[in-house]
Amino acid sequence: MRFFIAGIMQGSHRGMDLHSQNYREQLREMLLRQFSDAQVYDPLADHQNSVEYDEMTGRETFYFHNRMCREVDAVIAFVPEASMGTAIEMWEAHEHGGGAVIAISPLDKNWAVRFCSHAIYPTLEAFETALIAGEIEHTIRGVLESRG
Repeated sequence: MRFFIAGIMQGSHRGMDLHSQNYREQLREMLLRQFSDAQVYDPLADHQNSVEYDEMTGRETFYFHNRMCREVDAVIAFVPEASMGTAIEMWEAHEHGGGAVIAISPLDKNWAVRFCSHAIYPTLEAFETALIAGEIEHTIRGVLESRG
């Protein structure tokens, strides 16, 4: 199974600061424990200095990642607070033939989270419980089957 880890990076920071990115490795480890043959793509792992990219490189990277969300089996979106980039990645997967969008977010009333997700879990712990129980795989397979 192919996964894309989407999630808050800059959020509403006005400068070059990033929110803590610890969730990325946690998600990667959880997914690999559950799906031993998983391909897990983490955009930050390949673009650690992305906030320092020049205009052209930043634009190419941004669009590349958005297109990638259309091609994976699942986008796992970590959204502890509003994140415009993550919302776009979720939209791309949801509306353009991508796989399931699984949100990890307390923002279940937010329309972008609510309407662009196939499942929402409020915390990483709740996501992990659902992952171990097979709920995540069931959701992903259901979405993939419905898209033919």
